[in-house]
Amino acid sequence: MRTGRGEKRAKRIDRLTEKSRALVFKCSPAAHGRRGRGDVLFLGGVVAIAALGVLFVYSASCYTAKVQYGDEFYFLKKQLLGFFLGLAAIAFLSRADAARWKKAGVPALVAAILLLAAVFIPGLGKTSYGATRWLGLGPVTLQPSELAKFAFVLFSAGHFALDPSRPRRFSGILPVLGAGASLCVLILLEPNLSVTMVMGALMLGMLFLAGTPKKTLLFILLPILLAVPVLIFAEPYRLRRLMAFLDPWSSPQDEGYQLIQSLYALANGDLFGVGLFSSRQKYRFLPFAESDFILSVIAEETGFFGVLCLFLLIGFVVWRGFCIAANARTFYEYLLVSGIMFAFAVQAALNALVVSGCVPPTGLPLPLVSAGNTSLIVTMAGMGVVFGVSRRQGGA
Repeated sequence: MRTGRGEKRAKRIDRLTEKSRALVFKCSPAAHGRRGRGDVLFLGGVVAIAALGVLFVYSASCYTAKVQYGDEFYFLKKQLLGFFLGLAAIAFLSRADAARWKKAGVPALVAAILLLAAVFIPGLGKTSYGATRWLGLGPVTLQPSELAKFAFVLFSAGHFALDPSRPRRFSGILPVLGAGASLCVLILLEPNLSVTMVMGALMLGMLFLAGTPKKTLLFILLPILLAVPVLIFAEPYRLRRLMAFLDPWSSPQDEGYQLIQSLYALANGDLFGVGLFSSRQKYRFLPFAESDFILSVIAEETGFFGVLCLFLLIGFVVWRGFCIAANARTFYEYLLVSGIMFAFAVQAALNALVVSGCVPPTGLPLPLVSAGNTSLIVTMAGMGVVFGVSRRQGGA
């Protein structure tokens, strides 16, 4: 009798697993090459985007670096260091069996929460432009919110993989909701509304990918949407940014300045750009040209078609990543890979929307491209995990 019940439960879980996998692209395993080799096209795309990031970080920062630090290669050196450390992370993590990380989700989540809380400790947290988002550990600066996204994916994948029927029950998704809400609150207190939005989207994405019913997702989404205007009106600077977004020329020297300069860069680029290293906005007209608004410099120097090629490459990497997820050997690997790719896709899309003035300006890097070693290394490490899963998939 017990054996019959166990078989029925196993079959039900298998159906749930297959239904969840159907939410992402179905690709032939042969698309990923031979077992052990991995999806080299995916890896090549990731490395190409990161290499382009190194090039454009130098282009966008050389003048500012020379004026501010007396070394036009200051940001280039840091980005190159992050690039090579990211390559090392890919090499290491692609050889590790992701299935062994199931139990690492809870420790990773606890570590992420502690690191996010540590930014508020005097002497450890570093404040810049009114936000405390970094930890200063000697010469090393760490941004815990970047690690928190990866930790949340690890935790969620491990939680749902233990019992794939959990997403069908509200009690089964409560731990993921609690973890996501805790991280969102800590990130919002920094304050960092943009990364909070990414984390919120990632939380909903993990629930969706795990197979949570649409009615349950709608029940969760409605309070989040209602909270957005409350959060905006709770802080005067957010309200000012919203008004500047609606009419940036009403405050061209204040809140609307950054968006106006970004739009100038996009307009200067036209279809084919003004040429590599020839951006005018990077001469300290456009704030954060090497980080949050590097896409504006890319658009100015390479034009519409240059940006189109970059996002076609990003889209290709996202597609290959979801193909790897769809062909994963286990439900855990499927959730882990699709969560990593979902976070990457959402952040890239949101950065493009900010730069083009489609959503209010927020501080959010373009993954693999913007200056910032924590973001670059963590993103490349995540891509190493995805590539590692593809190496263990069979092929024709």
